[in-house]
Amino acid sequence: MGLSGFLGPNVYSEVPDGGWGWVVAVAFFLVEVFTYGTIKSFGIFLQNLIDEFGETNSRVSWIVSISVFVMAFNAPFASMMTNRFGFQLVVMTGGLLITSGTIATIFTSSINQIYITYGLVAGMGYCLTFLPTVTILSQYFNHRRSLATAVASTGESLSMFALAPAFAALRDHIGWRNTMAVIGALQSVIIICGALLRPIIIKPNETLKPEADTLTLKDLSKHNDCTEGTTSGVSVTNKAFSDQNTFCSLTNELTTGSVSTADSGVQSLNDTDSGKQQETSLPHKKAKVEIEREQLEESKGEIKTSEKEEKTSRAVEKQAMKEELNNAADKKLSENNSKLLDFSILKECSFIFYSLFGLFATLGFFAPQLYIIQLSESRGVEKDHATYMLSTIAVAEILGRFSIGWILTRRQFRKKKLLVLLACVITLTVVLVGFTLVTEFYGLAVCCALYGFFLGTVVCTHIPLLAEDDVVGIERMTSAAGVYVFIQSFAGLAGPPLGGMLVDMTHNYGSAFYSCAAGMALSALFLGLVKPAKRGFSCMRRRRSESNAAHKEESEEERSK
Repeated sequence: MGLSGFLGPNVYSEVPDGGWGWVVAVAFFLVEVFTYGTIKSFGIFLQNLIDEFGETNSRVSWIVSISVFVMAFNAPFASMMTNRFGFQLVVMTGGLLITSGTIATIFTSSINQIYITYGLVAGMGYCLTFLPTVTILSQYFNHRRSLATAVASTGESLSMFALAPAFAALRDHIGWRNTMAVIGALQSVIIICGALLRPIIIKPNETLKPEADTLTLKDLSKHNDCTEGTTSGVSVTNKAFSDQNTFCSLTNELTTGSVSTADSGVQSLNDTDSGKQQETSLPHKKAKVEIEREQLEESKGEIKTSEKEEKTSRAVEKQAMKEELNNAADKKLSENNSKLLDFSILKECSFIFYSLFGLFATLGFFAPQLYIIQLSESRGVEKDHATYMLSTIAVAEILGRFSIGWILTRRQFRKKKLLVLLACVITLTVVLVGFTLVTEFYGLAVCCALYGFFLGTVVCTHIPLLAEDDVVGIERMTSAAGVYVFIQSFAGLAGPPLGGMLVDMTHNYGSAFYSCAAGMALSALFLGLVKPAKRGFSCMRRRRSESNAAHKEESEEERSK
């Protein structure tokens, strides 16, 4: 098998719910480690950048905000590039940009230059890498989609829990610039991951059907056309059997005549006369036998010819059906790829509500990790103990991702995924309010554990759930994910600065958590409207089609009159 065959498309008769999808899941795990995991771990360099460049905390924090904004804002561009050039080339290009941007950061001499290298260049690489990977992973799974996505997405939390402390220790030994170079070299793994994202093609399994299968609808439609040919074949066969019987009877007759003539020892005159008649008729019978034999051979030849023609016609018909099915699948695939970005999804209220859910929920995705240490210190927690809050969030987030993946694969929850997500969002809202009420270490630790757990349930499912029929469906997920993440980008850009502004105004770090809780509450409201809106849209479309059909019938009746 050549390289093109190994990395070429995978053709299945139905969604495999596994297979090469597990390789894609491993690739997505590594992509999570070196995209979102690296972004969330960038805080270990903040103090070094502040000290070296003499900048404020606010200006340095804009590095992460710009990177996240570029990553999300250009999501439609990533979708268009994926539809045009495929998953592999786009993700490999993104991995190259990430590596280049991160390594280029070590040569910068100001924060403004880091805005370009890490914020714009690496941010664009994150955009071209993350979204296509999670999209193709959803295409390889059906019933186990939530479980596969949840397990693979733990790379982000693992990076925060394990790699962030390791990079911090490395920074203390070799400096922040050399540590950034090591991170950039490790991020080149994404290029290999992109090569493993083999596209998936779903085609009917017509070529694997045995010839003894039942007739297809197309075969049944052509059955009457073949009846005449089959009848003629039967008549030829009957004729052959008739000719063979005649030949056998003549042969027996000749044999009987010869025996009776030879065994007769005493002959009368009449016997002599009859013998003369037999001798006269014998050559005629032999000639007749030869004629019948020739006819029999001709009949056998006709049978073989008719059977051969029938087999040939069946083979041609089967090949034509196979080509027709393949052409139909290829045509459908090309039609889907011809649309670089499908904006028709914006006409569906269900998708609009789901996008508003993602917009406001994003306010609570990044700000708590930025301010939890300062909040803990302001509540009297020692600085060494305050750093454990981030580790608590990371570990709990891993558990949350595994748990929601297992729950959504249960049969009783497969049709209620949006309700499960809604329950998690409401609980997360309550936990964010709880941060503002607790005043001691253990209360904050419990809030961090609950926040990490339910944050994990939300962040690993909100994009894959776009593939559910209650939102947009798997066929339009590529374009929908691009538009959805694009809408999220504004909250990703505004979330951390909004929390910082509230802290500056109130001099209370709890105010940042109030803004997160308010955004999460609004997201729960819009998420609760998704399914009713989807049902209303389906009913409206059904009524419209029924009214169009009735109008068409009325117009036909008027024409007939």
